[in-house]
Amino acid sequence: MSGALKGQSSDAPKVEAPAAAAGTERVFAEYFVETPWTLARAAEVIAGEQSTGTFTAVPGETASLKERHGARIEQIVPLAEASAPLLPGAKPPAGHDGRYRRGKITVSYPIVNFGPSIPNLMSAIAGNLFELQELSGLRLLDIELPDAFARRYPGPKFGLSGTRRLTGVYGRPILGSIVKPSVGLSAKELGGLVYELAVAGLDFIKDDELNANPPYLPLEQKVRAVMDAIERAADATSKKTMYAFNITGDIDEMRRHHDTVVEAGGNCVMASVMSIGFAGLAHLNGYSEVPIHAHRNQWGMLTRSPGLGMEFTAFQKLCRLAGADHLHVNGLNSKFYESNESVARSIGACARPLFGGYETVPVVSSAQWAGSAPPTFEAIRSVDVMHLAGGGMLAHPDGPAAGFASMRQGWEAAAAGIALDTYAQTHAELARAIEKYGKG
Repeated sequence: MSGALKGQSSDAPKVEAPAAAAGTERVFAEYFVETPWTLARAAEVIAGEQSTGTFTAVPGETASLKERHGARIEQIVPLAEASAPLLPGAKPPAGHDGRYRRGKITVSYPIVNFGPSIPNLMSAIAGNLFELQELSGLRLLDIELPDAFARRYPGPKFGLSGTRRLTGVYGRPILGSIVKPSVGLSAKELGGLVYELAVAGLDFIKDDELNANPPYLPLEQKVRAVMDAIERAADATSKKTMYAFNITGDIDEMRRHHDTVVEAGGNCVMASVMSIGFAGLAHLNGYSEVPIHAHRNQWGMLTRSPGLGMEFTAFQKLCRLAGADHLHVNGLNSKFYESNESVARSIGACARPLFGGYETVPVVSSAQWAGSAPPTFEAIRSVDVMHLAGGGMLAHPDGPAAGFASMRQGWEAAAAGIALDTYAQTHAELARAIEKYGKG
C-alpha cells in the first residue's frame, strides 16, 4: 500500500495488505487476541462488532452493504495457549475445555466507514471490542493507514531537523533537563533555576507534566520569568536554550497559552497527549508556530497489562500523524516497569519514516544520567534522540553545568566506543557523576 504507515514491533509479523487489496482505501489493524473460543470465532466477532454486525442479524445488513462496509479478516496466526485468562469478564462457551487460545489477528476496515479521521478511526479499531465477552485479552499491536490520512494530517512541522536547527545541536543528542521540584517554585525561584541551567549551556529545558497553569503561578507569570532568564542567559552565552512550556489544558486555553509563549519569544510548547487526545494534539498542530513536545504521561494506564491496550508501535504513529515533534519513550534502566528492549523498540519505531517523512524526536527520560548514554547508544546505534535528565543533571555534586558536561561526556564515550570508566579518567565531570549515580 503506497505511503502506508510502516514499522512493526520486532516480535510481530509485518502487516501487509494482500495483493488483491492493493490501492484500496482500507485500514489494517493487527491485534494480539486471547479467547476461550476459537481464534476464528474471535476474529469474526471483532470484524462484525466493529463494522456492520451486532449481536444478532438485522434486516439492513445486506450482502451488498457488507461487501462495501464490512471489516475483513486478513490473517490469523496462532500462538501458544494458556490455562488462565489475562483479563476478567470473558464468557467461555458451553463445555469449555479450560484453555485460552492466543494469536495475532489482522483485520482490515474500509475507510469509507469513518474517513481520514483519527477520532473516528479509534472508534473503529479500538472501540467496544475491548469489552467483548468472547475475548479474555486484546491488544492493538500495529496499524497501517492509507494515503488519505497523510492528506488530512500534515504531521510534525519541525521534527528532528527543525529541532536541531532551533537548538543548534548537530552530531549528538539534544541534551536537557526537567524543572525540579516539579511544583511549588515561585516565579523568582523558577527564573533563577532556569537561568542557572541555560547559562550552563543546556540545549533544552521542559516543564514537568505536573505543572501547566497552576493557580500559584499562572502560565503568563511563568512565561515572563522563564523568558527573562532564557534571554539573559542567551546574552551571556550566545545560545538560546529551547524551553518547552506545558500548555496542556482545554482547547481554547491551549490556544491562548500558545500565543502567550510565542509572543514572548518562546520556542517550544508541551502538551500531554493522553490528556488532550489525538484530536487536541492535531488542533494544536494546526496553528502552532513552534515545536510541540508531546508527553505521554498516563501511558502505563493504557498499556501496562500485556493483555490490554496498545503497543507503542501503533500509538506513536497516531501521535506523529497528529503533529508531535517530540515524543516521550521512557528510558533504559529507568524507574518505570518497561523493559530496556521495549524502550529500544519504541525509539526505533519513532525513527522509521511515515508517509516518507513525519520526523519525530524520541525523548529518552526517567532516572537518566551520564551513565545511561552507553546502553542507550548500544541499543539504538544513533544519536538522533533527545536525552533528558532531571535529578541526574540537577543533583550533580558540582552543579547543573557539571551535570550537563557529564551527559555530553557520557555520549562522547558511548559514540567513540570507549568504556565509561576509562573516559572518566580524563573527564572530571563524568568521574563525579559516576561517583554519585553509578553506585546504585
